[in-house]
Amino acid sequence: MCPERRHLILQSPDETASLAQRIAPVLRPGDTILLSGGIGAGKTHFARSLIQKRLAVPEDVPSPTFTLVQTYETGTGEIWHADLYRLDGPQSIDELGLAEAFDTAICLVEWPDRLGDLAPEQALFVAFESGPVDEARSLEFTWTDPRWTSRIEGVLS
Repeated sequence: MCPERRHLILQSPDETASLAQRIAPVLRPGDTILLSGGIGAGKTHFARSLIQKRLAVPEDVPSPTFTLVQTYETGTGEIWHADLYRLDGPQSIDELGLAEAFDTAICLVEWPDRLGDLAPEQALFVAFESGPVDEARSLEFTWTDPRWTSRIEGVLS
């Protein structure tokens, strides 16, 4: 199946947060978003904004850089936020329980290259890069699963 792609330039961290908050309501258990980009590209800011939008009661949403995975309970199921930067490769993924979470939770995964073949085929892939000005970000959304088409088109339009 040919991947679909959409490209977007966001001018500020506030625009990144706003986009994440618009995506949050369209996610369902079993959805995975793979967030790639360098350190400081905006992956954690995006994930934090999305998670905070889904929480019934506001709470701190720290980066999972050192814990590797943070989980959050929402009224519609769990959200797993994983930062795989410190992992060497897919052999460590089983210990985290991510493979099971991909089926039952909303999963946001930073540094998804560490997943190797364990990356869900139906995931939405979001690549973050520096934009044309200081705080701007260039985002490319890529997916093959048709479930994402109407959801992403609705959010980006």
